[in-house]
Amino acid sequence: MSKHINVGMMTSGGLAPCLSCSVAQLVKYWSEALKAGKIESLSFRMYIDGYKGILTGDSFIVPDSVYDDIDALNFLGGSPIGNSRVKLTNVKDCIARGFVGEDQTPLEAAAQRLLKDEISVLHTIGGDDTNTQAAELSKYILEKHGGKVVVIGMPKTVDNDVYPITQTFGADTAAHQGAIFFENIVSESTANPRMLILHECMGRDSGYLTAATARAYRERLSKQKFVPGFSTSKGSRDIHAIWIPEVALDIPKEGERLKKLMDKYGNVNIFFGEGTGVKEIVEAMRKNNEEVPIDAFGHVSLAKINPANYFSKNISKLVGAEKTLVQKSGYFARSAAANEFDIDLIGRCAKVGVESAIEGTSGCMGQDENKEGEPIRAIEFERIKGGKPFDIKQQWFQDMLKEIGQI
Repeated sequence: MSKHINVGMMTSGGLAPCLSCSVAQLVKYWSEALKAGKIESLSFRMYIDGYKGILTGDSFIVPDSVYDDIDALNFLGGSPIGNSRVKLTNVKDCIARGFVGEDQTPLEAAAQRLLKDEISVLHTIGGDDTNTQAAELSKYILEKHGGKVVVIGMPKTVDNDVYPITQTFGADTAAHQGAIFFENIVSESTANPRMLILHECMGRDSGYLTAATARAYRERLSKQKFVPGFSTSKGSRDIHAIWIPEVALDIPKEGERLKKLMDKYGNVNIFFGEGTGVKEIVEAMRKNNEEVPIDAFGHVSLAKINPANYFSKNISKLVGAEKTLVQKSGYFARSAAANEFDIDLIGRCAKVGVESAIEGTSGCMGQDENKEGEPIRAIEFERIKGGKPFDIKQQWFQDMLKEIGQI
């Protein structure tokens, strides 16, 4: 690697409680490498709004006078440099949004920008799509232009669904924030007789966040004191059902079980993942010749098909609810600052990531669950893949389902 290291950074995709912290930790460990004499000089170029910034040339250089103040970003939510949903291989979308002209591919435009900016190392802070695209970009630059850009990915997603990474950044924080969210929302069960509360957690294909949020909430609930004789109780504020994509859902059977709890407590609380039931809803839409909304990444647009409405219509009648309340903790949870667990995880990955970059090794940082001891390392990009399902066989999850009477 050259004596001067020009580090590029970008955040991409949806928010997660790790973006600002990742920037802070990477700047910290690159600065430490400079002070230790591992590199001779250093600069940071931040691309605004992810791949959009790379394609349009929107970026800025971080003044070295603020390197020692960068720690403040550890305690901020959101992204300090902005996000966007842009896929370099979706040429039509990039042209339509004005990021590239019709005579140039997004990959070529991005390559030209990184070469012009003389980027030595690119840190992509995002999900599996963001990081695998960066790997393709690095390969493209090498094959088409003979240049080398080391790519170090930082795996951001509250879904915790990336192979072969044990724990993605921000997922733990999001679970605890979702628990805090519901700790307040559950009080709405006292506002109306026979109240059905549906708490939607993020998770397109993985039930991890729903399950982890439920566990965190029940841990908080276990510490709450109640006064005997009053209608609000641990039972009325507990979770009565946890529905995730990985668990088969029999709505009539669940309705029968939950009606008994509605009769007993006067309310029912359900946690469900946003991707739960999507397959069934999409099949119904296609059967009725309805257009299925698709986003730039080729995913079904969950916001437009609204699984929450599907559940509320079916369940409210089965349990005899007088009022149904749907609350989504996603934006609240994903926009939080990283907690101590995630700051520690991100810091350990950033440290190894900087070391790997100096050695010239690209990869996506994380605990490699396929290696003995699950070491933190730059995992080969070809092994990075999204869509990892939540392991429902884990004992803590099975115990929780038994405790709430779902199995």
